Amino acid sequence: MTEDGLPVPRRYWAVAAISLAVMMMVLDTTIANIALPTIARDIGATPAEVIWMVNAYQMATFISLLPLASIAESRGYHLVYLWGLALFIVASIACAFANSISSLILARVIQGFGAAGVLCMNATLMRFCYPVRVLGFGIALGTTVVAMSSALGPSIGALLLSLGNWRWMFAVNIPIGLVVIFVGWKTLPRPPISKQAFDVASTALSALTLGLFMVGADTLSHGGQWSLALFLIAISLIAGTALYRRSSLQIRPLVPVDLLRIPMYGLSMCTSLTAFMAEAIGMISLPFILHYGMGRTVVETGLLLTPWPLGVVVAAQLGGQLMKRFPSGMLGGLGMLMMAVGLVLLATLTAPASSFDLGWRIALCGAGFGLFQTPNNQAWILAIPPERSGAGGGMASTARLVGQTSGAMIVALTFRLLPDQVGAPWPLWIAAGIAIAASLISSTRVLAHQPSR
Repeated sequence: MTEDGLPVPRRYWAVAAISLAVMMMVLDTTIANIALPTIARDIGATPAEVIWMVNAYQMATFISLLPLASIAESRGYHLVYLWGLALFIVASIACAFANSISSLILARVIQGFGAAGVLCMNATLMRFCYPVRVLGFGIALGTTVVAMSSALGPSIGALLLSLGNWRWMFAVNIPIGLVVIFVGWKTLPRPPISKQAFDVASTALSALTLGLFMVGADTLSHGGQWSLALFLIAISLIAGTALYRRSSLQIRPLVPVDLLRIPMYGLSMCTSLTAFMAEAIGMISLPFILHYGMGRTVVETGLLLTPWPLGVVVAAQLGGQLMKRFPSGMLGGLGMLMMAVGLVLLATLTAPASSFDLGWRIALCGAGFGLFQTPNNQAWILAIPPERSGAGGGMASTARLVGQTSGAMIVALTFRLLPDQVGAPWPLWIAAGIAIAASLISSTRVLAHQPSR
Protein backbone atom coordinates (compact mmCIF):
# COMPACT_ATOMS: atom_id res chain seq x y z
CA MET A 1 0.00 0.00 0.00
CA THR A 2 1.33 3.46 -0.92
CA GLU A 3 1.06 6.39 1.46
CA ASP A 4 -1.74 7.90 -0.60
CA GLY A 5 -4.00 5.02 -1.58
CA LEU A 6 -3.48 1.63 -3.18
CA PRO A 7 -1.72 1.21 -6.53
CA VAL A 8 -3.69 0.24 -9.61
CA PRO A 9 -4.97 -2.45 -10.32
CA ARG A 10 -4.95 -3.57 -6.68
CA ARG A 11 -7.16 -0.58 -5.81
CA TYR A 12 -9.82 -1.66 -8.31
CA TRP A 13 -9.96 -5.20 -6.92
CA ALA A 14 -10.13 -3.95 -3.32
CA VAL A 15 -12.94 -1.51 -4.13
CA ALA A 16 -14.81 -4.25 -6.01
CA ALA A 17 -14.58 -6.52 -2.95
CA ILE A 18 -15.78 -3.77 -0.59
CA SER A 19 -18.63 -2.81 -2.92
CA LEU A 20 -19.75 -6.43 -3.33
CA ALA A 21 -19.75 -6.96 0.44
CA VAL A 22 -21.81 -3.81 1.03
CA MET A 23 -24.27 -4.83 -1.66
CA MET A 24 -24.63 -8.26 -0.06
CA MET A 25 -25.34 -6.74 3.38
CA VAL A 26 -27.97 -4.32 2.07
CA LEU A 27 -29.68 -6.93 -0.09
CA ASP A 28 -29.69 -9.48 2.73
CA THR A 29 -31.50 -7.07 5.05
CA THR A 30 -34.01 -5.94 2.43
CA ILE A 31 -34.77 -9.44 1.14
CA ALA A 32 -35.08 -10.94 4.63
CA ASN A 33 -37.67 -8.29 5.56
CA ILE A 34 -39.71 -9.05 2.45
CA ALA A 35 -39.73 -12.78 3.22
CA LEU A 36 -40.97 -12.45 6.82
CA PRO A 37 -44.56 -13.62 6.12
CA THR A 38 -43.30 -16.59 4.09
CA ILE A 39 -40.78 -17.58 6.77
CA ALA A 40 -43.41 -17.34 9.52
CA ARG A 41 -45.79 -19.61 7.59
CA ASP A 42 -43.09 -22.14 6.69
CA ILE A 43 -41.64 -22.68 10.17
CA GLY A 44 -44.86 -22.15 12.12
CA ALA A 45 -43.94 -18.87 13.82
CA THR A 46 -46.24 -16.03 14.81
CA PRO A 47 -45.77 -12.56 13.26
CA ALA A 48 -44.50 -11.26 16.61
CA GLU A 49 -41.91 -14.06 16.82
CA VAL A 50 -40.65 -13.65 13.27
CA ILE A 51 -40.20 -9.89 13.77
CA TRP A 52 -37.53 -10.78 16.31
CA MET A 53 -35.54 -12.19 13.42
CA VAL A 54 -35.09 -8.58 12.31
CA ASN A 55 -34.69 -7.11 15.79
CA ALA A 56 -32.05 -9.65 16.85
CA TYR A 57 -29.95 -8.91 13.77
CA GLN A 58 -30.19 -5.16 14.27
CA MET A 59 -29.39 -5.31 17.98
CA ALA A 60 -26.35 -7.55 17.49
CA THR A 61 -25.05 -5.17 14.82
CA PHE A 62 -25.85 -2.12 16.92
CA ILE A 63 -24.01 -3.13 20.09
CA SER A 64 -20.89 -4.51 18.40
CA LEU A 65 -19.96 -1.66 16.02
CA LEU A 66 -17.84 0.35 18.49
CA PRO A 67 -16.07 -2.63 20.12
CA LEU A 68 -15.16 -4.11 16.73
CA ALA A 69 -13.92 -0.72 15.50
CA SER A 70 -11.68 -0.55 18.58
CA ILE A 71 -10.38 -4.07 17.96
CA ALA A 72 -9.64 -3.17 14.35
CA GLU A 73 -7.34 -0.33 15.38
CA SER A 74 -5.20 -2.68 17.45
CA ARG A 75 -5.46 -5.95 15.49
CA GLY A 76 -5.93 -4.89 11.87
CA TYR A 77 -8.73 -3.28 9.86
CA HIS A 78 -8.73 -5.93 7.14
CA LEU A 79 -8.75 -8.77 9.69
CA VAL A 80 -11.88 -7.50 11.46
CA TYR A 81 -13.50 -6.98 8.06
CA LEU A 82 -12.68 -10.43 6.72
CA TRP A 83 -13.44 -12.31 9.96
CA GLY A 84 -16.74 -10.43 10.18
CA LEU A 85 -17.52 -11.48 6.64
CA ALA A 86 -16.60 -15.09 7.39
CA LEU A 87 -18.87 -15.08 10.45
CA PHE A 88 -21.66 -13.63 8.31
CA ILE A 89 -21.28 -16.48 5.80
CA VAL A 90 -21.32 -19.18 8.50
CA ALA A 91 -24.44 -17.60 10.01
CA SER A 92 -26.05 -17.44 6.55
CA ILE A 93 -25.57 -21.21 6.26
CA ALA A 94 -27.19 -21.63 9.68
CA CYS A 95 -30.12 -19.43 8.57
CA ALA A 96 -30.59 -21.47 5.41
CA PHE A 97 -30.85 -24.72 7.39
CA ALA A 98 -32.79 -23.36 10.40
CA ASN A 99 -35.91 -25.42 11.19
CA SER A 100 -37.33 -23.38 14.08
CA ILE A 101 -37.79 -19.72 14.91
CA SER A 102 -35.39 -19.98 17.88
CA SER A 103 -32.56 -21.39 15.76
CA LEU A 104 -33.23 -18.79 13.06
CA ILE A 105 -33.11 -15.93 15.57
CA LEU A 106 -29.85 -17.27 17.03
CA ALA A 107 -28.34 -17.49 13.55
CA ARG A 108 -29.45 -13.93 12.83
CA VAL A 109 -27.73 -12.73 16.03
CA ILE A 110 -24.46 -14.28 14.85
CA GLN A 111 -25.06 -12.82 11.39
CA GLY A 112 -25.49 -9.37 12.96
CA PHE A 113 -22.14 -9.62 14.74
CA GLY A 114 -20.50 -10.53 11.45
CA ALA A 115 -22.25 -7.68 9.62
CA ALA A 116 -20.96 -5.20 12.21
CA GLY A 117 -17.38 -6.17 11.40
CA VAL A 118 -18.01 -5.32 7.77
CA LEU A 119 -20.13 -2.19 8.20
CA CYS A 120 -17.84 -0.44 10.70
CA MET A 121 -14.85 -0.84 8.35
CA ASN A 122 -16.34 0.07 4.95
CA ALA A 123 -15.60 3.79 4.96
CA THR A 124 -12.29 3.27 6.74
CA LEU A 125 -10.98 0.80 4.18
CA MET A 126 -12.26 2.98 1.34
CA ARG A 127 -10.22 5.85 2.75
CA PHE A 128 -7.02 3.83 2.42
CA CYS A 129 -7.92 2.55 -1.05
CA TYR A 130 -8.09 5.95 -2.75
CA PRO A 131 -5.70 8.86 -3.02
CA VAL A 132 -7.15 11.96 -1.35
CA ARG A 133 -7.59 13.70 -4.71
CA VAL A 134 -10.18 11.11 -5.85
CA LEU A 135 -11.58 10.10 -2.47
CA GLY A 136 -14.85 11.90 -3.26
CA PHE A 137 -15.38 9.59 -6.22
CA GLY A 138 -14.84 6.55 -4.00
CA ILE A 139 -17.31 7.76 -1.37
CA ALA A 140 -19.88 8.58 -4.04
CA LEU A 141 -19.42 5.08 -5.46
CA GLY A 142 -20.13 3.55 -2.03
CA THR A 143 -23.26 5.65 -1.63
CA THR A 144 -24.40 4.61 -5.11
CA VAL A 145 -23.92 0.91 -4.33
CA VAL A 146 -26.03 1.20 -1.16
CA ALA A 147 -28.78 3.17 -2.91
CA MET A 148 -28.95 0.85 -5.91
CA SER A 149 -29.01 -2.23 -3.65
CA SER A 150 -31.87 -0.69 -1.66
CA ALA A 151 -33.77 0.05 -4.86
CA LEU A 152 -33.23 -3.41 -6.34
CA GLY A 153 -33.72 -5.32 -3.09
CA PRO A 154 -37.50 -5.79 -3.30
CA SER A 155 -37.35 -6.96 -6.92
CA ILE A 156 -34.49 -9.39 -6.27
CA GLY A 157 -36.28 -10.70 -3.18
CA ALA A 158 -39.47 -11.29 -5.13
CA LEU A 159 -37.50 -13.05 -7.89
CA LEU A 160 -35.74 -15.39 -5.44
CA LEU A 161 -39.02 -16.22 -3.72
CA SER A 162 -40.61 -17.03 -7.07
CA LEU A 163 -37.75 -19.36 -8.05
CA GLY A 164 -37.40 -21.21 -4.74
CA ASN A 165 -38.12 -21.04 -1.03
CA TRP A 166 -36.87 -18.41 1.41
CA ARG A 167 -33.78 -20.47 2.37
CA TRP A 168 -32.12 -19.60 -0.94
CA MET A 169 -32.12 -15.93 0.06
CA PHE A 170 -29.58 -16.74 2.77
CA ALA A 171 -27.71 -19.40 0.78
CA VAL A 172 -26.95 -16.92 -2.02
CA ASN A 173 -24.66 -15.07 0.42
CA ILE A 174 -22.25 -18.01 0.54
CA PRO A 175 -20.65 -17.88 -2.95
CA ILE A 176 -20.64 -14.07 -2.96
CA GLY A 177 -19.02 -13.91 0.47
CA LEU A 178 -16.36 -16.47 -0.41
CA VAL A 179 -15.38 -14.48 -3.51
CA VAL A 180 -15.11 -11.29 -1.42
CA ILE A 181 -12.93 -13.03 1.19
CA PHE A 182 -10.61 -14.44 -1.48
CA VAL A 183 -10.22 -11.12 -3.30
CA GLY A 184 -10.15 -9.06 -0.11
CA TRP A 185 -7.42 -11.14 1.53
CA LYS A 186 -5.12 -10.37 -1.38
CA THR A 187 -6.04 -6.75 -2.07
CA LEU A 188 -7.52 -4.92 0.95
CA PRO A 189 -5.31 -2.16 2.41
CA ARG A 190 -3.38 -2.90 5.60
CA PRO A 191 -2.92 0.43 7.42
CA PRO A 192 -0.55 0.60 10.41
CA ILE A 193 -2.08 -0.45 13.74
CA SER A 194 -1.35 0.50 17.34
CA LYS A 195 -1.32 -2.20 20.00
CA GLN A 196 -3.66 -1.50 22.91
CA ALA A 197 -5.57 -3.52 25.48
CA PHE A 198 -9.23 -4.29 24.87
CA ASP A 199 -11.47 -2.25 27.21
CA VAL A 200 -13.97 -4.75 28.65
CA ALA A 201 -15.70 -2.24 30.95
CA SER A 202 -16.33 0.25 28.13
CA THR A 203 -17.59 -2.55 25.91
CA ALA A 204 -20.11 -3.60 28.56
CA LEU A 205 -21.29 -0.01 29.05
CA SER A 206 -21.57 0.43 25.28
CA ALA A 207 -23.68 -2.73 24.95
CA LEU A 208 -25.95 -1.56 27.79
CA THR A 209 -26.31 1.92 26.31
CA LEU A 210 -27.13 0.90 22.76
CA GLY A 211 -28.90 -2.39 23.54
CA LEU A 212 -31.29 -0.93 26.13
CA PHE A 213 -31.95 2.09 23.92
CA MET A 214 -32.96 -0.20 21.06
CA VAL A 215 -35.14 -2.44 23.26
CA GLY A 216 -36.80 0.64 24.77
CA ALA A 217 -37.44 2.11 21.35
CA ASP A 218 -38.82 -1.22 20.13
CA THR A 219 -41.10 -1.45 23.18
CA LEU A 220 -42.52 1.99 22.40
CA SER A 221 -42.83 1.16 18.71
CA HIS A 222 -44.81 -2.05 19.20
CA GLY A 223 -47.32 -0.92 21.77
CA GLY A 224 -45.50 -2.05 24.91
CA GLN A 225 -45.82 -0.47 28.33
CA TRP A 226 -44.78 3.16 28.45
CA SER A 227 -43.27 2.76 31.91
CA LEU A 228 -41.06 -0.16 30.86
CA ALA A 229 -39.91 1.56 27.67
CA LEU A 230 -39.05 4.81 29.45
CA PHE A 231 -37.27 2.89 32.22
CA LEU A 232 -35.09 1.06 29.68
CA ILE A 233 -34.26 4.29 27.85
CA ALA A 234 -33.45 5.99 31.18
CA ILE A 235 -31.03 3.19 32.13
CA SER A 236 -29.54 3.49 28.65
CA LEU A 237 -28.90 7.20 29.22
CA ILE A 238 -27.31 6.53 32.60
CA ALA A 239 -25.00 3.88 31.12
CA GLY A 240 -24.21 6.23 28.23
CA THR A 241 -23.26 9.02 30.64
CA ALA A 242 -20.94 6.67 32.54
CA LEU A 243 -19.41 5.51 29.26
CA TYR A 244 -18.83 9.11 28.14
CA ARG A 245 -17.12 10.03 31.41
CA ARG A 246 -14.89 6.97 31.25
CA SER A 247 -14.00 7.63 27.63
CA SER A 248 -13.17 11.28 28.37
CA LEU A 249 -10.27 10.15 30.59
CA GLN A 250 -8.73 7.76 28.05
CA ILE A 251 -6.25 8.39 25.24
CA ARG A 252 -7.81 6.03 22.67
CA PRO A 253 -11.30 5.40 24.04
CA LEU A 254 -13.91 2.97 22.74
CA VAL A 255 -16.28 5.90 22.20
CA PRO A 256 -14.04 8.32 20.28
CA VAL A 257 -14.55 11.37 22.49
CA ASP A 258 -11.18 12.64 21.32
CA LEU A 259 -12.48 12.70 17.75
CA LEU A 260 -15.83 14.21 18.67
CA ARG A 261 -13.92 17.20 20.05
CA ILE A 262 -12.68 17.92 16.51
CA PRO A 263 -15.26 20.47 15.26
CA MET A 264 -15.58 19.09 11.74
CA TYR A 265 -15.93 15.49 12.91
CA GLY A 266 -18.31 16.25 15.80
CA LEU A 267 -20.56 18.39 13.60
CA SER A 268 -20.50 15.73 10.86
CA MET A 269 -21.70 13.10 13.36
CA CYS A 270 -24.51 15.40 14.54
CA THR A 271 -25.49 16.08 10.94
CA SER A 272 -25.44 12.37 10.15
CA LEU A 273 -27.58 11.43 13.16
CA THR A 274 -30.28 14.02 12.40
CA ALA A 275 -30.18 13.39 8.64
CA PHE A 276 -30.67 9.63 9.00
CA MET A 277 -33.43 10.27 11.54
CA ALA A 278 -35.28 12.44 9.02
CA GLU A 279 -34.64 9.93 6.22
CA ALA A 280 -35.97 7.04 8.34
CA ILE A 281 -39.13 8.94 9.25
CA GLY A 282 -39.80 9.75 5.61
CA MET A 283 -39.10 6.29 4.22
CA ILE A 284 -41.05 4.44 6.95
CA SER A 285 -44.11 6.71 6.93
CA LEU A 286 -44.43 7.18 3.14
CA PRO A 287 -45.75 3.64 2.41
CA PHE A 288 -48.56 4.20 4.94
CA ILE A 289 -49.34 7.66 3.56
CA LEU A 290 -49.37 6.45 -0.04
CA HIS A 291 -51.47 3.37 0.72
CA TYR A 292 -53.93 4.64 3.33
CA GLY A 293 -53.90 8.37 2.65
CA MET A 294 -53.54 8.38 -1.13
CA GLY A 295 -55.38 5.12 -1.88
CA ARG A 296 -52.49 3.54 -3.81
CA THR A 297 -52.12 -0.23 -4.13
CA VAL A 298 -49.17 -2.07 -2.60
CA VAL A 299 -47.55 -2.45 -6.04
CA GLU A 300 -48.06 1.24 -6.85
CA THR A 301 -46.64 2.21 -3.48
CA GLY A 302 -43.49 0.17 -4.11
CA LEU A 303 -43.00 1.72 -7.53
CA LEU A 304 -43.59 5.25 -6.22
CA LEU A 305 -40.89 4.81 -3.58
CA THR A 306 -38.27 3.83 -6.18
CA PRO A 307 -37.42 7.46 -7.17
CA TRP A 308 -36.00 8.03 -3.66
CA PRO A 309 -32.95 5.72 -3.99
CA LEU A 310 -32.58 6.68 -7.65
CA GLY A 311 -32.39 10.33 -6.57
CA VAL A 312 -29.70 9.34 -4.07
CA VAL A 313 -27.68 7.66 -6.84
CA VAL A 314 -27.71 10.69 -9.14
CA ALA A 315 -27.06 13.27 -6.42
CA ALA A 316 -24.29 11.24 -4.76
CA GLN A 317 -22.29 11.34 -7.98
CA LEU A 318 -23.00 15.04 -8.39
CA GLY A 319 -21.93 15.68 -4.80
CA GLY A 320 -18.65 13.89 -5.46
CA GLN A 321 -17.91 16.36 -8.27
CA LEU A 322 -19.10 19.48 -6.47
CA MET A 323 -16.87 18.76 -3.46
CA LYS A 324 -13.93 19.88 -5.57
CA ARG A 325 -15.36 23.41 -5.69
CA PHE A 326 -17.59 23.91 -2.66
CA PRO A 327 -17.27 23.23 1.11
CA SER A 328 -18.80 19.99 2.36
CA GLY A 329 -20.80 21.87 5.00
CA MET A 330 -22.46 24.02 2.33
CA LEU A 331 -23.30 21.02 0.12
CA GLY A 332 -24.62 18.99 3.05
CA GLY A 333 -26.73 21.90 4.22
CA LEU A 334 -28.14 22.43 0.73
CA GLY A 335 -28.88 18.73 0.38
CA MET A 336 -30.82 18.50 3.63
CA LEU A 337 -32.69 21.70 2.76
CA MET A 338 -33.70 20.11 -0.56
CA MET A 339 -34.91 17.05 1.32
CA ALA A 340 -36.92 19.24 3.71
CA VAL A 341 -38.55 21.04 0.76
CA GLY A 342 -39.43 17.69 -0.84
CA LEU A 343 -40.98 16.45 2.41
CA VAL A 344 -43.06 19.61 2.81
CA LEU A 345 -44.24 19.38 -0.80
CA LEU A 346 -45.28 15.76 -0.16
CA ALA A 347 -47.05 16.66 3.07
CA THR A 348 -49.17 19.30 1.33
CA LEU A 349 -50.36 17.00 -1.48
CA THR A 350 -53.93 15.75 -1.48
CA ALA A 351 -55.32 12.31 -2.40
CA PRO A 352 -56.04 13.02 -6.13
CA ALA A 353 -52.33 13.74 -6.74
CA SER A 354 -50.91 12.06 -9.86
CA SER A 355 -48.05 9.59 -9.83
CA PHE A 356 -45.87 12.21 -11.52
CA ASP A 357 -46.60 14.76 -8.78
CA LEU A 358 -45.69 12.20 -6.14
CA GLY A 359 -42.69 10.80 -8.00
CA TRP A 360 -40.75 13.99 -8.57
CA ARG A 361 -41.25 15.11 -4.97
CA ILE A 362 -40.02 11.75 -3.67
CA ALA A 363 -37.05 11.97 -6.06
CA LEU A 364 -36.27 15.45 -4.69
CA CYS A 365 -36.10 13.99 -1.16
CA GLY A 366 -33.70 11.29 -2.33
CA ALA A 367 -31.58 13.75 -4.30
CA GLY A 368 -31.27 15.99 -1.25
CA PHE A 369 -30.20 13.07 0.91
CA GLY A 370 -27.67 11.93 -1.71
CA LEU A 371 -26.21 15.44 -2.02
CA PHE A 372 -25.73 15.49 1.76
CA GLN A 373 -24.26 12.02 2.16
CA THR A 374 -21.14 12.08 -0.02
CA PRO A 375 -19.74 15.43 1.22
CA ASN A 376 -20.61 14.53 4.82
CA ASN A 377 -18.69 11.25 4.63
CA GLN A 378 -15.63 12.86 3.08
CA ALA A 379 -15.71 15.64 5.67
CA TRP A 380 -15.44 13.31 8.66
CA ILE A 381 -12.99 10.96 6.96
CA LEU A 382 -10.51 13.77 6.24
CA ALA A 383 -11.08 15.48 9.59
CA ILE A 384 -9.52 12.73 11.72
CA PRO A 385 -6.01 11.28 11.98
CA PRO A 386 -5.55 8.23 9.73
CA GLU A 387 -4.58 6.06 12.69
CA ARG A 388 -8.01 6.73 14.26
CA SER A 389 -9.97 5.82 11.15
CA GLY A 390 -11.33 2.62 12.72
CA ALA A 391 -12.89 4.42 15.68
CA GLY A 392 -14.16 7.15 13.36
CA GLY A 393 -15.86 4.63 11.08
CA GLY A 394 -17.41 2.77 14.01
CA MET A 395 -18.83 5.99 15.42
CA ALA A 396 -20.19 7.01 12.01
CA SER A 397 -22.02 3.68 11.65
CA THR A 398 -23.37 4.00 15.19
CA ALA A 399 -24.63 7.54 14.54
CA ARG A 400 -26.42 6.27 11.43
CA LEU A 401 -28.13 3.43 13.30
CA VAL A 402 -29.08 5.65 16.27
CA GLY A 403 -30.65 8.10 13.83
CA GLN A 404 -32.55 5.38 11.95
CA THR A 405 -33.75 3.74 15.18
CA SER A 406 -34.90 7.08 16.59
CA GLY A 407 -36.70 7.89 13.35
CA ALA A 408 -38.55 4.56 13.40
CA MET A 409 -39.50 5.17 17.03
CA ILE A 410 -40.90 8.61 16.18
CA VAL A 411 -43.08 7.18 13.40
CA ALA A 412 -44.34 4.40 15.67
CA LEU A 413 -45.14 6.90 18.42
CA THR A 414 -47.04 9.06 15.93
CA PHE A 415 -49.11 6.07 14.83
CA ARG A 416 -49.65 5.03 18.44
CA LEU A 417 -50.80 8.46 19.60
CA LEU A 418 -52.89 9.10 16.45
CA PRO A 419 -54.15 5.63 15.44
CA ASP A 420 -56.98 7.04 13.34
CA GLN A 421 -54.57 9.14 11.25
CA VAL A 422 -52.10 6.50 10.04
CA GLY A 423 -52.34 7.84 6.48
CA ALA A 424 -52.03 11.49 7.53
CA PRO A 425 -48.85 13.44 6.67
CA TRP A 426 -47.86 14.33 10.26
CA PRO A 427 -44.62 12.29 10.19
CA LEU A 428 -43.51 14.12 7.03
CA TRP A 429 -43.81 17.47 8.80
CA ILE A 430 -41.72 16.12 11.67
CA ALA A 431 -39.14 14.77 9.21
CA ALA A 432 -39.00 18.13 7.43
CA GLY A 433 -38.30 19.92 10.72
CA ILE A 434 -35.48 17.50 11.58
CA ALA A 435 -34.06 17.83 8.05
CA ILE A 436 -33.94 21.62 8.49
CA ALA A 437 -32.08 21.11 11.78
CA ALA A 438 -29.61 18.84 9.96
CA SER A 439 -29.18 21.52 7.29
CA LEU A 440 -28.36 24.15 9.90
CA ILE A 441 -25.88 21.88 11.70
CA SER A 442 -24.18 21.01 8.42
CA SER A 443 -23.93 24.67 7.42
CA THR A 444 -22.03 25.52 10.62
CA ARG A 445 -19.21 23.29 9.37
CA VAL A 446 -18.32 25.99 6.87
CA LEU A 447 -16.94 27.92 9.84
CA ALA A 448 -15.00 24.95 11.26
CA HIS A 449 -12.11 25.36 8.78
CA GLN A 450 -10.84 21.86 9.54
CA PRO A 451 -7.77 21.27 7.34
CA SER A 452 -7.69 18.21 5.13
CA ARG A 453 -5.22 15.53 6.10
